[in-house]
Amino acid sequence: MKILKVIHGYPMRYNAGSEVYSQTLCHALSNKHELQVFTREENTFAPDYTMHSETDPTNTNIKLNVINIPLEKHRYQYRIAEVDQQFEKVLASFKPDIVHIGHLNHLSTSLVTKIPQKTPVIYTLHDYWLMCPRGQFIQRLPENRDDVWGLCDGQENSKCALRCYEGYFSGAEEDFSDDRNYWAHWVERRMAHIKDIITRVDHFIAPSRYLLARFKNDFSIPDKKLIYLDYGFDHKRLSKREIIPNEPFVFGYIGTHIPAKGIQLLIEAFGRLKGNALLRIWGRNRGENTSALKAIAQALSSDVCRRIEWLSEYDNQQIIADVFNRVDAIVVPSIWYENSPLVIHEALQARVPVITAGVGGMAEYVQHKVNGLLFKHRDVTSLATEMQFLLDNPKLAIELGLRGYIQASDGNVPNIDEHVSNIEMIYVQALKEKDTEA
Repeated sequence: MKILKVIHGYPMRYNAGSEVYSQTLCHALSNKHELQVFTREENTFAPDYTMHSETDPTNTNIKLNVINIPLEKHRYQYRIAEVDQQFEKVLASFKPDIVHIGHLNHLSTSLVTKIPQKTPVIYTLHDYWLMCPRGQFIQRLPENRDDVWGLCDGQENSKCALRCYEGYFSGAEEDFSDDRNYWAHWVERRMAHIKDIITRVDHFIAPSRYLLARFKNDFSIPDKKLIYLDYGFDHKRLSKREIIPNEPFVFGYIGTHIPAKGIQLLIEAFGRLKGNALLRIWGRNRGENTSALKAIAQALSSDVCRRIEWLSEYDNQQIIADVFNRVDAIVVPSIWYENSPLVIHEALQARVPVITAGVGGMAEYVQHKVNGLLFKHRDVTSLATEMQFLLDNPKLAIELGLRGYIQASDGNVPNIDEHVSNIEMIYVQALKEKDTEA
């Protein structure tokens, strides 16, 4: 089978969850199938929309078709004719049997219209981007400006204009109505276009039941198009954890340094703990965001600040040695309703307990005092309480970690081979459905 994977970023250029999962899936699929990837880079010193090919440096069976789309120039373009044209070239040369989309943000939504009608389109959902222009249902400019990055209760065109795009208004009072109407109409057009695009997708895969329900109930994707399938993982990569001895209790965070991830809450909660714990924060430096987070840490006492370690981005293939051997618990403090965080699965497979918020897909995979602890979403006091509880009960932390993934009796997350088998069945079913239509 010839499979074309479409994803808005690919490791090592981009190492967030959807990108890491996409690479893991591509590696496994390439053992049995011919596979190419359509993805992007951001090179402001090269012409826009130029495309080159390269191979995945960790798997030379996988060809990457990399198009240049500098984000600072094209952040709010969601359909780009030049991207569609380059995508058409890949379709024409590769002639895939299946197109499997992971994300279209920062690419072009209209590339879906270029896929031949006879070719099945599968779309793995990683967030809310199809039904929320910013992807996470959190507001840049909430009505209560003290509620920084406030939660949004649903998509509505005028509300999107005011709560997320007012920062692009002129600021002049006499322009306010025109600016609001412009952005409301922009959102309206975008949402209408997305509704058209989803009619062209044969099946949507949701990695959590929570996410599936949101797209069914809030975005009216038909039941017959929705499939629940959790992510799959390479168990070898997540085995043989050996905790480093003679260290204080260590809390860890791994992920991107962006407001939605809630690192600011974690730092503040850590500052309230009694005891000699450490906090290790892994992730790629993101300029002003990372500097602001470090400033929050530096505002704490010198003793607390000394016990917060800032560590660089890790190689995902070395996550056991680089991360899980060096922590007693992982904290996932996201302030948005995460759907199925890879870090939760990876920690559970490594038998590391997880502290996370009791909402969304986070609460789907962590059960309070069974394989981790849950705190009240966006509540620093509640987070500090649960962190203190684990710090005071290190033996319980070990017991919680040993339970692992509660959806399986053996505590193991789905392995990648099992996952690929399920993906292949979805592909085969989609191909049969296309044959029936013909």
